[in-house]
Amino acid sequence: MSVQAAVAAAEQTHDMKFLGGGTNLVDLMREQIEQPDALVDITGLPLSEIAARTDGGLSIGAGARNTAVAAHPAIRARYPMLSEAILCGASAQIRNMATVGGNLMQRTRCMYFYDQASRCNKRQPGRGCDALEGFTRMHAIVGTSDACIATHPSDMCVALAALDATVRVTGAAGERSIPFTEFHRLPGNTPHLETDLRAGELILSVELPPLDWATTSVYRKVRDRSSYAFALVSVAAAVLVGDGRIEDVRLALGGVGTKPWRAFEAERQLQGARASVDRLRFAIDAELAGARTFAHNHFKIELARRTVVSVLGDLLGLGGGR
Repeated sequence: MSVQAAVAAAEQTHDMKFLGGGTNLVDLMREQIEQPDALVDITGLPLSEIAARTDGGLSIGAGARNTAVAAHPAIRARYPMLSEAILCGASAQIRNMATVGGNLMQRTRCMYFYDQASRCNKRQPGRGCDALEGFTRMHAIVGTSDACIATHPSDMCVALAALDATVRVTGAAGERSIPFTEFHRLPGNTPHLETDLRAGELILSVELPPLDWATTSVYRKVRDRSSYAFALVSVAAAVLVGDGRIEDVRLALGGVGTKPWRAFEAERQLQGARASVDRLRFAIDAELAGARTFAHNHFKIELARRTVVSVLGDLLGLGGGR
């Protein structure tokens, strides 16, 4: 099968899903949360290459396995936060099966989403959200709405958001590129619509720009146990410093948002500022000023503050960063 044939097959079916690694989709089908009319197997498509771009960036095929991406010499050397994020993300067995495209498309692990007896607007639009008054320790504090407070589960996507990646897709109308920070949608009143993909569109690749100073980037994940657990808070960060001032910064958070959360306000507060622990605290406080907490997750504000200050403090060589 070719890419064109896969897209053509998608056009012929109302509710169709592309099947790559299947590490999330197959689970959702077993739980009867996803019940597509048809599956299009794309594992044989030539979409697994990781290659240099002419502008000095890197192109990662949507079919590339997570293990291959994490181990790739160019990614480990030039975008270490991405390699670290993938290695934090799942067991080795899952990483061997999971694909980049599938990682972008994975759905929340909210317990109410998986519980058929619970009300969930992602699973059944308009039914309501039992998480709002339920056990919310793992739920989001930014990007929420009255319809949904579920967190996005991906580690890889947090790093990709920080790296200014773009997603290249194709469909009946041809190819287009989507900025990574716009690929996942906020829930608003339609939490079941999770990405900017149009019906029948296929992810081709993720494109990384030439961000030379990302060679010292970091991904740090805070979780309940050291393996195979979703983030309470995670941080992807890279900083460029000159003459004691922050010339540029990339910062994204996981475990706190309904989508991979690019911390644009914190970046704005740090841009051009003199590097100091106080400035780091001020910046993350500005980012989280609009945070909305629930019965059991108020602790995430302080945990995010401490983790961001620790990560950026280490990158900047500041004493007292932890």
